[in-house]
Amino acid sequence: MTARHVHELNWPALAAELDDVGCALTPRLLTPTQCRAISALYEDAGRFRATIDMARYRFGAGQYRYFQPPLPDVVAELRAAFYPHLLPVARDWAQRLGTPSPWPDTLDGWLDRCHAAGQRKSTPILLRYRAGDWNALHRDLYGDLVFPLQVVIGLDEPGVDHAGGEFLLVEQRPRAQSRGTVTTLPQGHGLIFTTRDRPVRSARGWSAAPVRHGVSTVRSGIRHTLGLVFHDAA
Repeated sequence: MTARHVHELNWPALAAELDDVGCALTPRLLTPTQCRAISALYEDAGRFRATIDMARYRFGAGQYRYFQPPLPDVVAELRAAFYPHLLPVARDWAQRLGTPSPWPDTLDGWLDRCHAAGQRKSTPILLRYRAGDWNALHRDLYGDLVFPLQVVIGLDEPGVDHAGGEFLLVEQRPRAQSRGTVTTLPQGHGLIFTTRDRPVRSARGWSAAPVRHGVSTVRSGIRHTLGLVFHDAA
């Protein structure tokens, strides 16, 4: 059911929005019950390979955990369902920028390449923010092999479970001031966004605009999100 929701999305419209602003919000993918079940996994430390305290590393404030394989079924299903739809966008962007397009037709084939290059650590993450927590602007690269798009899915209801905690995307435009985009992430909806850079038109054709993302300060309550990165980590 979850994969079907991903396959039935209006992918031409989402691709056009990614071209316009570097991110695109999907309709609901997960039910509130599914969202709560994923959030509850945070308490089971055995499901995760690492826990990161953001304040310790000056990433902001809050905490996240990297899932340990095998991934929960719903996480693996979502990751596998998104990849073939994001792949044409990734290849189109690479063609415009004149850069290599190393991504094979299947997610398993791509992860095999990551593992062969020494990037063997799983990257899907579960994030938890409490009041006062935030995430500094950053890019999730993890190694030389990078997939140019990723997805974050909201697991709590804004305005009910938490206030604040909007998703931030900042694009450094060629020879111009940076542009920011703010998205409130509804429960069960996904936001597709740029991992590292994306093509933008310039006087000389296409240029790569660096993009970073983060999370604004959570004013109250608790905010969980599921992060789907499509390359593994060194």
